[in-house]
Amino acid sequence: MPFLCLKKKKSPVPLGRSIFQKHTPPIQQNYQALLESCLKNKRLFTDDTFPAHISSIGTGALLKKLPRNLQWKRPHALHKSPVFYAANRKQLDLCQGLVENCWFLAALEALTFHQDILAAVVPQNQSFERKYAGIFHFRFWHFGEWIDVVVDDRLPVNEVGELLFVSSVYKNVFWGALLEKAYAKLYGSYEDLQIGQVSEALVDFTGGVNTRIKLAEAPPDLWAILTRATYSRSLMGCQTHLGTTKVLKNGLVAGHAYTVTGIRKVTCQYGPENLVRLRNPWGKIEWKGDWSDSSYKWELLSPKEKILLRKNKEDGEFWMSLRDFKIHFVDLVICKLTPDLMSREDGKKWMYSWKSGRWVKGSTAGGSLGFCNGNFWMNPQYWLNVLPVEDSKKSPSACNVVISLMQKHSTKHRNGAPHLFIGFLLYKVGLQYQESNRKLPPGFFTRHQPVNKHQVFLDEREVTCDFHLEPCVYVIVPCTLEPQQESEFILRVFSRKHILREMGGNTSFTLSKEIVDKYEGKIWEDFFTKHFEQNPEINAVQLQRILNNISWRNSQSFCLNFSLNSCQAILALLDLNATGTLSIQEFRVLWKRLLFYLEVFQKRDTNRSGKLDLVELQAAVQETGISLSNEVCNLMAIRYGDPGLQISFESFVCFMLRVEIMGEAFRNLTQDGKGIYLRESEHFLTA
Repeated sequence: MPFLCLKKKKSPVPLGRSIFQKHTPPIQQNYQALLESCLKNKRLFTDDTFPAHISSIGTGALLKKLPRNLQWKRPHALHKSPVFYAANRKQLDLCQGLVENCWFLAALEALTFHQDILAAVVPQNQSFERKYAGIFHFRFWHFGEWIDVVVDDRLPVNEVGELLFVSSVYKNVFWGALLEKAYAKLYGSYEDLQIGQVSEALVDFTGGVNTRIKLAEAPPDLWAILTRATYSRSLMGCQTHLGTTKVLKNGLVAGHAYTVTGIRKVTCQYGPENLVRLRNPWGKIEWKGDWSDSSYKWELLSPKEKILLRKNKEDGEFWMSLRDFKIHFVDLVICKLTPDLMSREDGKKWMYSWKSGRWVKGSTAGGSLGFCNGNFWMNPQYWLNVLPVEDSKKSPSACNVVISLMQKHSTKHRNGAPHLFIGFLLYKVGLQYQESNRKLPPGFFTRHQPVNKHQVFLDEREVTCDFHLEPCVYVIVPCTLEPQQESEFILRVFSRKHILREMGGNTSFTLSKEIVDKYEGKIWEDFFTKHFEQNPEINAVQLQRILNNISWRNSQSFCLNFSLNSCQAILALLDLNATGTLSIQEFRVLWKRLLFYLEVFQKRDTNRSGKLDLVELQAAVQETGISLSNEVCNLMAIRYGDPGLQISFESFVCFMLRVEIMGEAFRNLTQDGKGIYLRESEHFLTA
């Protein structure tokens, strides 16, 4: 299909005469200084830059949804004992309000699965008690830098004191509502959150890089990609197909964003089945097909697997088969802090570079090649030298490179102007151009084909592409679809090793840094995959051999040794399909928990004895986010401790796995949150 050629009769505007509308940066306020000032003067903070006024909500259709008696109240006026953040609550506790921002909430709920990332966005040392002054702050990644957004805690409510926008299932928890207010302030108003993409919010919460998978054209290794994403530091969201009916007969909401909360390969009577767990940000309205809460399919599983996976509650969370997931959802977005999800290379170190630039009328706004105006070469050009990685075990001929182009909105309000259609072309250059800092001439682009011949221009904030490139010199040309369209942008490049600079004599600053995945997931994954290729299922003896022979990181203070009895107990807890063995999937769950438990154990083992006393055990349990009474902790210490009630790491693992899994079973079986009714077979499985 030929490109459409348009000719415009507008005369070019010289650079010096162009009136370029720059991106309006957010107002920066000093949280600590404002807090101290309010405490000193014994007054509650009021934010004049985002006032408790209708203007902060918006000016359009959202106003029609508001109640007549709209009020702004602080949490202390809404609940007798407000809590900022409850660490002991399970993550899925937020519900969408009047703002149609399911994309924001789906991303936010994905964030809650990673407490360290969440703590970077939501500083945890904030409270409605200690040093309370009606002021809170949150951190977002905003076009290349982390910024602090300060808000007061006045929230819009209706006449009976119910929050109008994001709220928590637990009515005394307010971190979600306050974070939404900070995000609305960052982008202009609550109404500016009405339309968006899950991918945008995921990047704003992490500064990570997105991989977007069109599920209708999903790669054959989609399950493997989901598995790596689930057991690494990734956040996932997805969206359903658009439709004229809001809620479909199958229970899904058309054109709606969902959070991917987990995956599981289950063993049915007819064989294995891959399942995906999702959550509707509304906190209600669920899938009604196969593997839904009331589906007959659950009867095909072992009683234990059914108890621990099926949750027969209208809470917005549900399971569905991978097959149905690919049919009923359009996109899967995976946001990773390091871009090795799709990588074919070994190693864990990545290099990240970014450059800021702009398209200016008459100067650098050349448009795409599809417009036959001969000005494509005028666009900004970036010289990229992809270098071979010396320490790569495989020394691949092709290096994994991720390139991201992000446009900045030019108005204070996020939705004040539509996104431009943007994209970029990547060219491999010969020796004659490799050393020159001059921009490639017009003739180069008529004689050479880009590496990405089928580049799609999207009217979205960010366009990201994965490449497998030979070590060589390339040129990136970011552009708008149409010429003479103005905007600022940032260009990000991720690879194992590269050099990035702007061509054409512009010596603007290039930020480069190294990214290291501290969880070393790929190293462990290679080890486990190799082992499980020989033994697809492992028994207790093989589990003991793996745990006692592996090189544990950060465990120099004491020797880790697992007995056969402990390994049998661990296997009994995690062997959901009652085979007497663990699959690699079940082992991944165990391994992720073991690393977390080790981190908590060492933090609370203050005297480095290799054991926890009763006080340290209670602190360690609280550190994991689980709430247990002192009585239960004492009973567990008697069961798992030595005669002096000292808990080794081996016993701590058995203790924590039992608490977590039995707690999950209780939550799935209880109807009222107070007790459960068990059939005889279920009683023996949970005893």
